[in-house]
Amino acid sequence: MPMQPWFTDAKLGIFIHWGIYAVDGVQESWSFYDDIVPHDQYMSQLERFTGAEYDPKAWADLFARAGARYAVLTSRHHDGVALWDTRYGDLNLGRDYIGPYAEALREKGLKVGLYYSHSDWNHPDYASTRKPGRPPELEDNRYSEVAAEDEDLDAWERFLAYRDGQIRELASRYRPDLMWFDGEWDRSEEQWRIPELAALIRSEVPDVVFNARMLSEGDYATPEQGAPVVPPEGPWELCLTLNDSWGHQHHDHNHKSVDQLIRYFTETIGGGGNLLLSVGPREDGTIPREHVERLEGLGDWIARHAEAVYGTERGLPAGHHYGPSTLSKDRRTLYLILFDAPRAEINVRGLLGSVRRVTVLASGTELAHRITGGLHETPGVLWIEPPTGADLDPHATVLAVEFDGELELYRGAGRF
Repeated sequence: MPMQPWFTDAKLGIFIHWGIYAVDGVQESWSFYDDIVPHDQYMSQLERFTGAEYDPKAWADLFARAGARYAVLTSRHHDGVALWDTRYGDLNLGRDYIGPYAEALREKGLKVGLYYSHSDWNHPDYASTRKPGRPPELEDNRYSEVAAEDEDLDAWERFLAYRDGQIRELASRYRPDLMWFDGEWDRSEEQWRIPELAALIRSEVPDVVFNARMLSEGDYATPEQGAPVVPPEGPWELCLTLNDSWGHQHHDHNHKSVDQLIRYFTETIGGGGNLLLSVGPREDGTIPREHVERLEGLGDWIARHAEAVYGTERGLPAGHHYGPSTLSKDRRTLYLILFDAPRAEINVRGLLGSVRRVTVLASGTELAHRITGGLHETPGVLWIEPPTGADLDPHATVLAVEFDGELELYRGAGRF
């Protein structure tokens, strides 16, 4: 199916990792899988999770202020604990946290995303089979698989029926715009029955968007934590933590600065992607102040430069400009992002066609520009007067380069 246009236009999403792991501030699911925390201790958080201050409208307000156009909530991580009152399986928090979240987002005009893990390391029928060809270093974790002689295909069928029941609840009750799957590495596409799972969801939500962890049914690439040097072709999304943790970990104070977040964001959208930025609410549902401040700082910058963000496409490939850029959909305005105060004229290479004018986007100040060099089909270099003083943004300055026609790029090597 064609990609839904809202997704590529959204640019920023908020990833919400919220679950029982926030009680003790341990790593979500992996902490018991890797025997860092005893399983009983990890699961004891279920009784201590309160959600006492959960205010999804406050979440939605914050996400809107951040400039996000969608959010993705962990409806069920690998630990199998559901954030809604599911009729399938034994692990949930005793109330529906997803319904109010979906309603609050839609009231603010935000698209609703739900994360769901294919794997469930707590389900009694999950560790009943093996992935064909699994590399030796991943074999034999007792939470994810059994020895070959102990495989139980009937148990695996029961697990898939449980999974399908939960997925049908999520799709029919909340009608998510996006479903963000994870845990796909634990089994093969055939074992997961990916086409059948996709058909089940689309029977309820025909226009749903899937990330790449729906394997053959995925709509977009999903790089995680590492910003790609060469942007993927087609639609993509970088998922990134605000500090070093997905969920709330009390000891993790290594927060990225607003400057760093703006760099991640502009480099991502300049490469044609979305940034999915993770926040980890505390177990009571409140979002830490450090996360709020950074989201608001990013949102302030986006608000000042919205024209260069929304309704744009990937900008110049590397080598034309020292920094990211975006391009208006009519290809008549190029937005150059400058992270540092320029010491001299800004230069842009390989632009075919004539430049009508150059302005500082936030202030409207017009900047002088000129072209030097060029031979036959090889264009000259565009030089732009450096902005100064109040025209410099404290985080990143954006210049709007307007063309007389549509932008065309020269990608050759020049005349020899």
